[in-house]
Amino acid sequence: MKLLYDIGLKAYRAAIALAAPFNGKASLMLEGRERQFERLQRAMQGNQSPVAWFHCASLGEFEQGRPVMEAFREAFPLYKILLTFFSPSGYEVRKNYSGADDIYYLPLDSKENAARFVQLVQPRLAVFVKYEFWHYYLQELQRRQIPVLSVSAIFRKEQLYFKPYGRFYRDILRRFTHIYTQNQASLELLRSIDVQQASVAGDTRFDRVLQTAASVKILPLVEAFVQQQQVFVVGSSWPPDIDVLLPLIRKYRASVKFIIAPHEVNEGSISAVLQAVGDGAIRFSEANQANVPQYDVLVIDNIGMLSSLYSYGTYAYIGGAFGKGLHNTLEAAVFGLPLFFGPRYDKFQEAKDLVELECAFPVKNASGLLQAFGKVHTTPGLRQRITENEKQYVKQQAGATAKIMADIKRLLH
Repeated sequence: MKLLYDIGLKAYRAAIALAAPFNGKASLMLEGRERQFERLQRAMQGNQSPVAWFHCASLGEFEQGRPVMEAFREAFPLYKILLTFFSPSGYEVRKNYSGADDIYYLPLDSKENAARFVQLVQPRLAVFVKYEFWHYYLQELQRRQIPVLSVSAIFRKEQLYFKPYGRFYRDILRRFTHIYTQNQASLELLRSIDVQQASVAGDTRFDRVLQTAASVKILPLVEAFVQQQQVFVVGSSWPPDIDVLLPLIRKYRASVKFIIAPHEVNEGSISAVLQAVGDGAIRFSEANQANVPQYDVLVIDNIGMLSSLYSYGTYAYIGGAFGKGLHNTLEAAVFGLPLFFGPRYDKFQEAKDLVELECAFPVKNASGLLQAFGKVHTTPGLRQRITENEKQYVKQQAGATAKIMADIKRLLH
């Protein structure tokens, strides 16, 4: 399995290099890692501060790691925080994040890269978020006796770690000083393979969304658009989501305002949404407070507004669950919005919980969405009950950051 791991990494490197001339994401990954060690060496030269290294795969994992980073900064102000990303969708959006002192792409996993990186950084602590389990980096950290934590980890029984032939991957998990899982089921899976240095802390995203909800941005243009009407916010949509939403938009647009934030913010994606919706839609960048009230669909063509947009919502649809998987539901759930999404949500514990609580409604097609929305929209008192139950659920799930920080303080003092 180690041989397959190494072959897979080499194939991945080659694929990035081959795809870079034709694929924007691959190009960013390649360019972002060029002369990486030289830049890192300059950044660390002469550093006298202890270093805490946080690593996130992408933007979603960053939002999970962020509450811990910010709590760490408050508790350990003398530490230098180094943040790394694997993916451009995290690095390119958060490369100027003020909560970290230095932000880089993570050099691809190899024995040489791991040894060089850890030698340059000299971290006192490493924190990996959710799914980041890199063999050589963890091996090097363990060899140097540097504490390394996995936070907001979640596991499923079909993963390699739990297969008879998964010993190599089980050994990777055993290199963590401690693994903080999102739920009890993940902890029990780890115990089934004799990974004992683990405990349930919960999902740090609950802490993050509560922070965000307490400091939402006021958006005057959105307020002018809403005009005190009910608002249906569509977050992180893909083309299959728009196909499912179109009948709903056509039926209710006279009485409900729609805000659509596509997952991919590029000209092709924005134009496709505008064309599908038709007359009565305007993109955010072309709207102003004078003309926006006459439109019933506002299409967001920028990044970074979505969490604040949900604060204006009455209902929300979360995209991705007709494709690879559901996007972030908690950003909307914290405001108590009835949620709608596609059928592929089984990998997300919070989505399963919200469905069980009847605060969220998975649908298989456009007619299913019309039926589910119609029930919530017309049943007296139902929306208010959903809001109360959903907000209570989010508050009850908070607290993972405090649990993790209590252990970090014991480790570093």
